[in-house]
Amino acid sequence: MKIKQLSLFVAAFISCKFAMAAPENFQEKVASGEYIATTGDCAACHTVSGSAPFTGGLKMVTPVGAIYSTNITPDKDTGIGNYSYEDFSRALRQGIAKDGHRLYPAMPYTEYAKINDDDMHALYSYLMNEVKPVHQTNRKSDIPWPLNMRWPLAAWDWAFHDSDVYKPDQTQSAEWNRGAYLVQGLTHCGTCHTPRGLAYQEKGFDQHDKRFLSGGQLAGWSAPDLTGNSKTGLGSWSAQEIAEFLKTGHTDGNAAFGPMSEAIEKSTQYLTDADLSAIATYLKSLPSSDAPAQASAKADSTSAALIKGDMSQPGSLLYMNNCSACHRIDGKGYTKSFPALAGNTAVMGDDPSSLINIVLAGAKTPVTRESITGLTMPDFAWRLNDQQVADVVTFIRSSWGNSASAVNAEEVAKLRKQSVGQPEVKK
Repeated sequence: MKIKQLSLFVAAFISCKFAMAAPENFQEKVASGEYIATTGDCAACHTVSGSAPFTGGLKMVTPVGAIYSTNITPDKDTGIGNYSYEDFSRALRQGIAKDGHRLYPAMPYTEYAKINDDDMHALYSYLMNEVKPVHQTNRKSDIPWPLNMRWPLAAWDWAFHDSDVYKPDQTQSAEWNRGAYLVQGLTHCGTCHTPRGLAYQEKGFDQHDKRFLSGGQLAGWSAPDLTGNSKTGLGSWSAQEIAEFLKTGHTDGNAAFGPMSEAIEKSTQYLTDADLSAIATYLKSLPSSDAPAQASAKADSTSAALIKGDMSQPGSLLYMNNCSACHRIDGKGYTKSFPALAGNTAVMGDDPSSLINIVLAGAKTPVTRESITGLTMPDFAWRLNDQQVADVVTFIRSSWGNSASAVNAEEVAKLRKQSVGQPEVKK
């Protein structure tokens, strides 16, 4: 549940050093520590393709300049090799580095604060003893002074951060609590899937706030609602489908795309079946973010019109020429390969950013142990101009019973520059 480009508060993970005293049951802690690092998807930001693991260097763009992820190998000069466990825990739970400088909350310490002591020790042991130390100097951010000053983050933390470890809810089952612990903490789903306020703070951190996991928007992608919303969330998904999606990147009618595809490929596919089931159990317990919302009605008028050759609806001809071969005239796609568009909750979200991005830049489904062939949707930025993209996306969002708002060319133009950096195709 991670992306590579965030808003203003994107910044380096941990840019200091630490040292360690070997704990008891060392081997067991190291083994589980690797699992925890995978569950937390540390590699998403700290491992760049073609570089050694956890050496950082990933460029993350903000509105005021680029930031680069840091070396978190146990190298004592350029990595994190001189942190004590207490230093490490403080960084992950409070967002304060060994030298006292504050981390930007794009490093999800607001979620990692909930990691319990056993898991924190295990993660520390793994990073200190199983990760190869690599001498690689961290790159400074491109954010100019005074915007790069971090002392105002103390006020941000005071206003928005709770550093308490997760506390089990005694009224819920062990499986529910395990799922809540993972979703709220290690897998930090809220980082992408919870809306943010004017200070870029997440508007909720657990099920007590109805805004929690109700959908977010970051770096030009809209992360969908994960509550019980039947129209735009997981209300129509079974717990088994949620677990299957996180393990394989597919259900019968859905497929992962964009940043979620990478999160599944690098992280959630490796979770145990028990943990996937626990996550699904917890997510299915969340009430709808919009109780009156209903799943899309099944309707065949669009299919009937297309079969008859009626292309009077704006975007219909574009759909037939560019989309129907994979997603079919009836919008139902093909099982576990090309996702359905009819009734797809991601299609019907209030924010169409992800759908626009997919049309412009294409998409790739994750390669997993259960689904070894990653299918790729081609990009259409080179072929369709802004109005054409708007028309075909609007057609998809209003056909086969789908009922979502129309998209305009201005929205497409903005995302075209942001996601693919290309000018509009003139036709």
